[in-house]
Amino acid sequence: MPSRPSPRRPAPPSPATAPGTSAALTELPVVACKLYRADGRQRTVSRSDADLDAALETARADGGFVWIGLRGTSARDLERLAVTFRLPALAVEDAINAHQRPKFEQYPDLTFAVLKPVRYVDHDEVVDVSEVAVFVGAHFVITVRHGESSVVADVRAELDAPELDPADLAGLGLDDTDVDLDVPLPPGPHAPSPASVLYRLLDHVVDGYGAVVEDIAVDVEDIEEQVFSGGEDEHAERIYKLKREVLEFRRAVVPLVNPLQRLVDGGPTGPSATAVAEEKRPYYRDVLDHLLRAADAIDGYDRLLTDVLQAHLTQVSVRQNRASARQNEDMRKISAWAAIALVPTAIAGIYGMNFEHMPELSTRYGYFVVLAVIVSACVSLYVVFRAKKWL
Repeated sequence: MPSRPSPRRPAPPSPATAPGTSAALTELPVVACKLYRADGRQRTVSRSDADLDAALETARADGGFVWIGLRGTSARDLERLAVTFRLPALAVEDAINAHQRPKFEQYPDLTFAVLKPVRYVDHDEVVDVSEVAVFVGAHFVITVRHGESSVVADVRAELDAPELDPADLAGLGLDDTDVDLDVPLPPGPHAPSPASVLYRLLDHVVDGYGAVVEDIAVDVEDIEEQVFSGGEDEHAERIYKLKREVLEFRRAVVPLVNPLQRLVDGGPTGPSATAVAEEKRPYYRDVLDHLLRAADAIDGYDRLLTDVLQAHLTQVSVRQNRASARQNEDMRKISAWAAIALVPTAIAGIYGMNFEHMPELSTRYGYFVVLAVIVSACVSLYVVFRAKKWL
């Protein structure tokens, strides 16, 4: 199993986190911080000339949002952000400590989500599960990543480099090198917004589930073929390992179904602006459909692996029974031949004793009589054992 981030308890607040104190970007483990404006313009927030308060005020004034990406965040780091962005204490604790269940939680001013990106390490047949905690407010997005995952970077790349038709760029007097300039760009169906960031993250995570399902399917089919190929190799350890990884995969996928279903059916409402608009529901329903298919596939592979393991154990038991039956048959044959050999051995042993008065010693045909008795007894025993199928 791959190493998972160990849970850490929040550290006591430091003096720097007192109310009204702003956290400078240079003091935080920020992977990226960027300002996205409502008109489509975007700008990287400089760590040297801006703090979080200034970035947030700019976003509010322009009707846009700030996206701050964090990795390896400590309790003290996130508490600094909690002061500036008024993050709920319980959500902050969940974001700091890994091993949370996938979920969506609605607070008065924001939405908190925990997503579980996964990837399949094929050569080790291991499902590597990471974790992304997402705070979505009206004018900000904060992502806290635990483990190795490219989901956040991929979504950020999509927003930073929107796919625009060259003709549209030419009509604006731009080329494909100008997308990061402080100029307005035509809004698309998924214009940057806190809600769209959450949707894109969710979409990428669920697409990753589909890729992992396909990779697991290959290994499950391979082990199934090996078990029923008639060979006598041991497969129980590999099957059990695959079942354990499927269970780990299930823990990342299945708990997300109900929260996403509620999001599609009703959707959260409030200042966090993460409610699912009616025109956006088909997109979320598509994500939900992919998620349900992944969950169904996981259940199917889990049952299939259970059946394959049972079949393999049955085959092992049958082989053991066959070996035991062969051993019993060999023992019967050995016992039968030993019983036949016992007759001449016993008679020869008796006549080998040095006594003067022995039966038939003075008889002319005594030797032949004894041989006839030995042969008759051995033939009789052979016939009896043959009838009983011991020979």
